Amino acid sequence: MKVDKKSMLLYVATDRSWLGENRLENQVEEIVKSGVSFIQLREKELSFNEFLNVGKKIKKITSENHIPFVINDNIEVALALDADGVHVGQSDMNAKDVRALIGEDKILGVSAKTVEQALLAEKHGADYLGVGAVFSTSTKNDAGKISFETLKAICNAVNIPVVAIGGISETNIMELKGTGVDGVAVISAIFAKPDVSSATKELLELAKEVVGVKWLG
Repeated sequence: MKVDKKSMLLYVATDRSWLGENRLENQVEEIVKSGVSFIQLREKELSFNEFLNVGKKIKKITSENHIPFVINDNIEVALALDADGVHVGQSDMNAKDVRALIGEDKILGVSAKTVEQALLAEKHGADYLGVGAVFSTSTKNDAGKISFETLKAICNAVNIPVVAIGGISETNIMELKGTGVDGVAVISAIFAKPDVSSATKELLELAKEVVGVKWLG
């Protein structure tokens, strides 16, 4: 499976911080059925076997609903699961080396904060870019904000889809209109809400307005 701009519209990275008594796979199924277009499984604390077990459940949901499913950072888990791909940051393995490991048919997402990083990632085989943080975020304490001008410059510089990430919520998402992004990536804007389905539907409509392209209808 490869990505296109449509699959970038509402990109969600998982976070179990707000699960409470809920199961992650149940929440993922709920948000996928409510309009999420892409799922990234993000697990920093689980063991390999635990990560694999969760991943199998999430992959079943995404496969049944025909949306892309990638693993954050962990190439070993991505390959073991036969996930659709992997997403890596600038401090992780070089995108060129990741592409060599996962092959040409898998999705490779790369985080970028500058035009230079974006162009290099594209050159080394990235299928899409995650650019941010566009707003202040508590999810990644080391995530420095980038300006909207930089976001626009990256969108104009590359030919692959760009998804904005970092602190995006229903209250600030419209500020991204006109930047040229192909979608938004969120975590707490959905998972921290008591009703993840309603949060997803609201963000989906707002994301359509931000992206504003003809295929959205």
